Amino acid sequence: MLREALTGSRIRERRIMAGQKQADLANVIGISASYLNLIEHNRRRIGGKLLLNIAAALGVEPTALTEGAEAALIGTLREAAVDAGLSGPEVGRADEFAGRFPGWADVLANTQRRIATLERTIETLTDRLAHDPHLAASMHELLTTAAAIRSTASILADTKTLEPEWRDRFHINIDQDSRRLADSAQALVGYLEADPETTPAASSPQEEVEAFLAAHRFQFAVLEQAGHDETAIEALAQAAPELKSVAARHIARTVLQQVAVDADALPIARLAELMETLGRDPMALAQQLHQPVGRVLRRMAAMPDLGAGLLVCDRSGTVIFRKSIEGFVVPRFGAGCPLWPLFAVLGNPGVVVKERLAQLGRSHAEFDCIAACEVQSAHSYNAQPLVQSVMLILPAQGLAAGPRLDVGATCRVCPRDHCPARREPSILNDGV
Repeated sequence: MLREALTGSRIRERRIMAGQKQADLANVIGISASYLNLIEHNRRRIGGKLLLNIAAALGVEPTALTEGAEAALIGTLREAAVDAGLSGPEVGRADEFAGRFPGWADVLANTQRRIATLERTIETLTDRLAHDPHLAASMHELLTTAAAIRSTASILADTKTLEPEWRDRFHINIDQDSRRLADSAQALVGYLEADPETTPAASSPQEEVEAFLAAHRFQFAVLEQAGHDETAIEALAQAAPELKSVAARHIARTVLQQVAVDADALPIARLAELMETLGRDPMALAQQLHQPVGRVLRRMAAMPDLGAGLLVCDRSGTVIFRKSIEGFVVPRFGAGCPLWPLFAVLGNPGVVVKERLAQLGRSHAEFDCIAACEVQSAHSYNAQPLVQSVMLILPAQGLAAGPRLDVGATCRVCPRDHCPARREPSILNDGV
């Protein structure tokens, strides 16, 4: 049913919500009750001055009667229908449902939004509990100390002929281990209950580097101008307040060196100029510029107007660089979805994969992802080559050239059923 055809139903719902009788409203707007009855049952079209009079009498905007619920509400209802597995015709009646029952529509939409919020919370907590290195180290410390205390106490309890000197030593060990256990437990509780606003934004070297890159918006004008200048690179790494650890500064230097090499080989201005003609097609750009596809992907990710994300992983499949894009979730500590093109090209230098991805679990946003694998420079003869995989993530534009691939963020919180690449069960469904 068309949205305009529901104007009468909306008039009726608004009248009932206002506590007005049909005859009273008809009298106010100057028509008969029988004619108003036909309008409310969508048997008469309405517009012009009569629509304005009815809207004024009900105290609403005319568009609230002709257009119904807002697009955001309709979109949320349709998402709820899709998640519930309703058929196509039922999904298409979301507008009708919102027009006839606005109160219930708001309740259902708010419930759907709450579910989405809880899913995000589950993703964050699951990722943290499963892969947070600080949490894992703290738990290991607790368990190791408790085992040491238990072992020492068992010796004291089972050995009846223990010499006083050795008994005193074991008592000292229990005292020291118990203090360490108490301190470790207190630190762990403080870590788990820390206020997010007072907790440091970065808890690992990789997070420090990400904070450093985000502070510069992934752009370094000095490297664009100076090229591969080790002095400029070292100055950037040493002066950054986000880089607190030696490991973070080491990682940052590696990233900055790659940026400098790319900037020297492919100036961002040259790339932007060519994109005005060829568009955002990395393969066509690489061929025209005589540059590796991986370099073109990295340089496109550095262009702020493009709004692109970027992932880089090494031969082990570990993500060593990330530039986030809204809607595409990359796990902070755990492994990513093995269906991503980033991993599909790993170990296949020269192969370029382009996929339209829809990441399940939240907004079902779609992205155009282009991935390529590069061989790093060999350092000696007969050595196994080191490779890196690069994936550019672009907001989807237009229709996909092929079928859309549904992927997750990580297996633990992926709702996809019967996924051939699943490593572990999802907590969001019973699928395997």
